[in-house]
Amino acid sequence: MNKDTSSKNLLKPLVETKWLEEHLDDPDLRIVDATVQVKLWPFPRVISGKHKFKRRHIPGAVFADLLKISDPKASTRSFTMPSEEHFAKFMSRLGIYEDSRVVIYDERENMWAARLWWMLRTFGFENAAVLNGGWMAWNLENRPISSKQSVYPTATFTPRYNPDLIADKMEVFNAINQKETCIVSALGRRQHRGERNEYGRRGHIPGAKNVTAWEILDRETKRFRPLEELHALFEPILDAKRVITYCGGGIAASSDAFILHLLGHQNVAVYDGGLIEWCSDHNLPLELD
Repeated sequence: MNKDTSSKNLLKPLVETKWLEEHLDDPDLRIVDATVQVKLWPFPRVISGKHKFKRRHIPGAVFADLLKISDPKASTRSFTMPSEEHFAKFMSRLGIYEDSRVVIYDERENMWAARLWWMLRTFGFENAAVLNGGWMAWNLENRPISSKQSVYPTATFTPRYNPDLIADKMEVFNAINQKETCIVSALGRRQHRGERNEYGRRGHIPGAKNVTAWEILDRETKRFRPLEELHALFEPILDAKRVITYCGGGIAASSDAFILHLLGHQNVAVYDGGLIEWCSDHNLPLELD
């Protein structure tokens, strides 16, 4: 970001629906829907949320297709970081430039919004926020919706990759026995304990603590829980010098990473490969509870 940007134009990482409705017409604001739909029947798969987006969305929003924005060479269940050039191309098409402000939402549990927020931050863009509660909160409050297709002018997005925000499997492996680094699983408790097997092998990365990406939410509104409750959930983790979050493919992990950032931790990374990568390497250990 431009370091000379006025502080009055800098977004907090989390914004509320009321604020967004009051600022829908701000010329420098870019509203982005990052929804990916997860389908479990007849087999687990992920599909773009663009179809529903076309029917109704927050006025002025454009759609960011994470299935296309993520590394095109990765597994369809993995949303690993793309090259700087690939990411910049899509952000430029969305009209995101150095002095714009970006508010991201999704139709699920904020985790897809958090993922795009983390991607933007990884590529050097700091003036983005997640809409608290996303589409669910917006719709429950009967705020305005639109089916009109919005297009922002094509911009020039300049990426500045920050490798400290992404961990690879070797860093995670080395962190297992490092007291100064805390590994956090954002997966559900049954998956963490090894009662479910979604990634080819059961269990969690040894020593990992479990704060699920669902327990940080109010289930009805999809808003994040109050900060004092989130602080209590993450309290055993906040003292670690470095935190690495993981899940299956980098999405739920981004929610936990987002909350840790919100709580003020300055050294958080997402293990991008997640259990999809970890479980495919049988030399890497897993632990059962």
